[in-house]
Amino acid sequence: MKAILFDVTRCTGCERCVNACIESKGFDPIRAEHDRYTIKDGLSANRVSSIVEVSSDHFARKACMHCLEPSCVSACLVGGLTKTAKGPVVYDSSKCIGCRYCMLACPFTIPRYEWDEPIPFVQKCDMCYDRIKDGLKPACVEACPNDVMLFGEREELLAHAHQLVKENPHQYIDHVWGELEFDGTSVLYVTDVELSKLDFPFADTPSIPSQTNFL
Repeated sequence: MKAILFDVTRCTGCERCVNACIESKGFDPIRAEHDRYTIKDGLSANRVSSIVEVSSDHFARKACMHCLEPSCVSACLVGGLTKTAKGPVVYDSSKCIGCRYCMLACPFTIPRYEWDEPIPFVQKCDMCYDRIKDGLKPACVEACPNDVMLFGEREELLAHAHQLVKENPHQYIDHVWGELEFDGTSVLYVTDVELSKLDFPFADTPSIPSQTNFL
């Protein structure tokens, strides 16, 4: 199962990943830029990923977490959302009846609705599922100039994340977010600061241990 590992310590907030997402999805860049500044977390039907400033000099990407047991899929009455074998949770607009139960069910408040469209649909990150099927990386991962995001098999990324934390105890908090929370997600984080500004229900984190704790 494919996944993305996001390393908060490497992100500079350049938003190249967001711009690549907007371009790959064919969203209107002007509307997307407007939503960047007018919506708290920067997510909308025109902008399905955003970069959030989690501290004065730390940034993290916010988008669909692609849960292993997604509540949005369980809540959908018509099978419009599916957890694929490859990892992404994908949306089929041809089945959607606009009930928005997926929006209510998502613990991360990710799906967004096209409120200003005459025939509205739900929009969310699908981890570039079409690209994955063609053997390519998601557009956001490919666009990042700082190797903030790694794309690969979830178990391999988890092993890599734990190795990073073990080998760099003063650089990372001893936890991999998304490994177990809400039965696990296909987007994982390692970080040295708490992630509460992402407004994720598992984002409150302890402080990184002081140097003296390891002497």
